[in-house]
Amino acid sequence: MERVNQTSSVSEFILLGLSSQPEDQKPLFILFLTMYLVTITGNLLIILAIHSDPQLQTPMYFFLSFLSFTDICFTTTIVPRMLLSFLSEKTISYAGCLTQMYFIYALGNTDSCLLAVMALDRYVAICDPFHYVTTMNHHRCVLLVAFSCSLPHLHSLLHTLLLNRLTFCDNNVIHHFLCDLSPLMKLSCSSTFLNEIVIMSEGSVVLVTPFLCITFSYIRILITVLKIPSAAGKRKAFSTCGSHLTVVTLFYGSIFYVYLQPLSNYTVRDHVATLVYTVLTSMLNPFIYSLRNKDLKQGLRKLMGRRKSQAAPS
Repeated sequence: MERVNQTSSVSEFILLGLSSQPEDQKPLFILFLTMYLVTITGNLLIILAIHSDPQLQTPMYFFLSFLSFTDICFTTTIVPRMLLSFLSEKTISYAGCLTQMYFIYALGNTDSCLLAVMALDRYVAICDPFHYVTTMNHHRCVLLVAFSCSLPHLHSLLHTLLLNRLTFCDNNVIHHFLCDLSPLMKLSCSSTFLNEIVIMSEGSVVLVTPFLCITFSYIRILITVLKIPSAAGKRKAFSTCGSHLTVVTLFYGSIFYVYLQPLSNYTVRDHVATLVYTVLTSMLNPFIYSLRNKDLKQGLRKLMGRRKSQAAPS
């Protein structure tokens, strides 16, 4: 295959994956295939339930449907490639590696921005309920989703282009199950100073800003909820935020563990944290959002009821 980066002698990379032991490959294949199918099915059901139930045509569920769609795309960028590596195909082309990295960062940061938008939605609903309908109108919701999807792609394009300028010599073995910036930069035989500066500056801003928006929103929500006199009112307010807070904790906890550290500190131990925000969170989202949400559970029951009635013989 022709080289994409003309200054490199590397035309492909080898992804070592989660384990090099032959006896681990089949169990890992079955495990991640199951997780992938659960992720696709769960998130697809959330999307179908939201779009088929008039009661779920609100900004909160509008954002949730886009989060579910992004999770499907995000997981599809990673897991099928993992499944292939479990079946002994561990090589990935230079172009394929950069393409995977581009979509991982674009979709991962889209998830991050959508979580921030959902926190903003809860802030307006709880702290300014009388203006909620006008503030979170459909036009503004579409703009927020468009911004959440477009900005991450520009961020990802910047880091992909910067990585493409690096030189890769003889070492092409990636000690990871996906093409990520840190392990790829460690393989480079040219200076990664500019890449590291951009990661620590622009990358940190893109990563931390949504988290700060979420933190600010929930501080204001907490202050407002504590002023509610009735215990039932407090429980109702907190119940609308509990699912979102659980997802935020899982997602950002693992991301900060992996990325807010120097390149030299990046080790194989970070694989588990990477699995949490790339695979596990996407799989758990449908369960987290539906378990404590009566409206969504009712929407899912209606959806399954319609499917059963359509499948029943006339």
